[in-house]
Amino acid sequence: MLVVFRNPKDTAVSFYHFSNKNPGLPTPESWDAIYSEFMSGDVVWGSYFDHALAWEKRIDDPNVMIVTYEYLKENLSEGVRQVSKFFNFTLSEEQILTIARESTFNAMKESSKGSHGQMSDVFFRKGEVGDWKNHFSEAQSKEMDDEFEKRLAGTKLAAKLKYNLYCK
Repeated sequence: MLVVFRNPKDTAVSFYHFSNKNPGLPTPESWDAIYSEFMSGDVVWGSYFDHALAWEKRIDDPNVMIVTYEYLKENLSEGVRQVSKFFNFTLSEEQILTIARESTFNAMKESSKGSHGQMSDVFFRKGEVGDWKNHFSEAQSKEMDDEFEKRLAGTKLAAKLKYNLYCK
């Protein structure tokens, strides 16, 4: 099983925009309201931190590969190589590079316009790492930092997430 994690701050921001752009969801909410729900785990999938801790228990399972969105943004070709190896796929270097080229955020956003129609803009917004800095107040950032430290510090998943690099 392949599991892709994103840092919690950008995950919260992504959920905020997804929720407010999705016509199938209730009335749009403010950033502060969504942030509070995210921190309390009162969102459709539950607590980010509970979810992360559940996967932490499986991080050494040979049938589970956990990779981060941030890693893929920085090292997409290498990520494709690692995923193909995990699934025992034999790919040529040319195939790896083609998959990486077609799997960039912009390429997927563009190709989704034909397959997802108006929902394309719901599923694909910016795709940037660090957009949380445009939404979080200083107090919200500190609260998230404290919660991450309390719940995930010292775990293997925390090391993969590189919280201090992407969220400080």
